[in-house]
Amino acid sequence: MILENEIGIAAFRNEWQKASVSILYTYGFLSNGYENFFKRHGLTTQQYNALRILRDQFPKPVSTSFLREKMLDKMSDASRLVSRLGAKGLVEVTQNSADKRLVNIVISEEGQNVIGAIDKDLYQLDALMKGITEEEATTLIELLYKVRESLKTADERIATKEQVDADA
Repeated sequence: MILENEIGIAAFRNEWQKASVSILYTYGFLSNGYENFFKRHGLTTQQYNALRILRDQFPKPVSTSFLREKMLDKMSDASRLVSRLGAKGLVEVTQNSADKRLVNIVISEEGQNVIGAIDKDLYQLDALMKGITEEEATTLIELLYKVRESLKTADERIATKEQVDADA
């Protein structure tokens, strides 16, 4: 089925708009798959992502700002996320002795057990993308990298166009 029919748009302005909408539409499917997977383990995707980061840093404590910087979802409220993980006993939070405004976050033993159990089922997430070949996945990774680089420099192109329009 073509994208226009799937989302009910008669036509796109251009291929860039179509590509952008296609990424957003596909993200919804992928995100739902991840959320359903982690829900079975009593977590959200963001909670798992935080635990994964904390496990990689263990035994070194991290701050909420470090966690936010490394999260896949940069809009995530790291403080609230840490509070929820703490309430579940999956992280240990202590005050930073050098800066009382900061906290030190470390994954707990229970958090390590939970993420270890999830590790055994991660092949199920891989199955979400196995409708494409490994070679196609590599190409997709490269293209998405280029998209991210384009997004990082979009302000420059927008400013240049605005300047060209102003000069015209």
